[in-house]
Amino acid sequence: MRDYLNSVRSFWSRGGGGGAPFCCTGPSSAASPGKRWVLATVSAFFFVSLCISIFIYWNDVYDIAGNYFFRAPPATTPTRPAIKIDFPFNCSNRDPAITCPTFNQSVSTSQTNKSSAVTCPQYTRWIQEDLRPWNMTGITREMVDRARDFADFRVVIVKGKVYVERYQNAYQTRDVFTIWGIVQLLRLYPGKVPDLDLMFWCGDMPAISKRKHNHVKHLPPVFHYCGDDKSYDIVFPDWSYWGWIEVNIKPWMSMVETLRESNNKTKWKDREPYAYWRGNPYVSRRRRELLKCNISKKHEWNARLYGEDWGVERQEGFKHSNLEDQCTHSLVSKTHYWPIRTSRMCKDVKSAVEWGNTHTDKAQAIAETASKFIQEDLKMEFVYDYMFHLLSEYGKLFKYQPTIPPGAVEVCSETTLACPGDGLWRNFMVDSLVTSPKATLPCTIPI
Repeated sequence: MRDYLNSVRSFWSRGGGGGAPFCCTGPSSAASPGKRWVLATVSAFFFVSLCISIFIYWNDVYDIAGNYFFRAPPATTPTRPAIKIDFPFNCSNRDPAITCPTFNQSVSTSQTNKSSAVTCPQYTRWIQEDLRPWNMTGITREMVDRARDFADFRVVIVKGKVYVERYQNAYQTRDVFTIWGIVQLLRLYPGKVPDLDLMFWCGDMPAISKRKHNHVKHLPPVFHYCGDDKSYDIVFPDWSYWGWIEVNIKPWMSMVETLRESNNKTKWKDREPYAYWRGNPYVSRRRRELLKCNISKKHEWNARLYGEDWGVERQEGFKHSNLEDQCTHSLVSKTHYWPIRTSRMCKDVKSAVEWGNTHTDKAQAIAETASKFIQEDLKMEFVYDYMFHLLSEYGKLFKYQPTIPPGAVEVCSETTLACPGDGLWRNFMVDSLVTSPKATLPCTIPI
């Protein structure tokens, strides 16, 4: 894997400018006014606390939340109709140094059914809120260039093709799979995404604080996986929707089906009557404080909390960290908030669980509503539509015509991303590959 990473880094740094090698190292308002929960962060939240029965305000989410496509079926398996692939995908040449196909797969090749658009989930309304700071000024080249100081990489879309310029190392493969997702969006909606120029930050915390940038003349637009009331970051779905290879989290399109099946294995009445959390406690002080609410000789806080050691999990083949195997506890509401005060965390956790255990019908209704949100409002179709509307509205603000930077390199599904890879890298990309354009319009943002 290290050799492949280096080859990808070298390829992505080509194109002039003497750049360093490309380094791959790494939703509607659901709360009270001033609090919000956004699409991009949902995966980061429930991927580390998928079955948690405690719900916390947005300000604390940062801390506490923590089959090959081409494989032939066995001879005994009934044959299925072949999947129609409108876009060519050829991995015969696995040399990462070759160029992208000359066929422009981002030029519209299909007729769109304009009468079949559906309404987007409520969380898409946050797109306008995220872009509001630039409504009056528009977005200028100076603004985007200034955002470079906060970015890991730059994405430029010109005439349906994607170009990437790398600035600094991103953690693990966050950058690679984020770019992969953007490339898949252009395959899903060929010819519909406008020319764009954007800067992307892959870190954990927002980069553009309002306190430091409230009176800045050229406010830098920075795309990021999360945002809050104290920052100007433009929220974008995180990389794990297409897979997180370092912790064996599969692409969301397949994961959501597995979760649905696993959620039905244990009946509500058979689930353990505790709050449940599992994640890495070493990345935040509040996570470590949460672990103090575990059962002890002196206290029973009605919580079962587990620290996740990803190093051990990797060594043991991720036997104990599959998300679909986690939901055996009660109060499984993955997306709603149950206010827990960090000043009295353990007592509030205990009170929340006691309420749920004495109001089982109401607690079950919350869990079912939460599961429905995950299964329906967060299906991959709406994730892509969120991306489409965000980038389209962002493009409308431009005061200049984006051009390809001298140090940028064209990226595509085959040569620079999926084909040269091995193991989970290639498997996850092939599993999340968009093979043909969507026949319907994107969903309509609710008024």
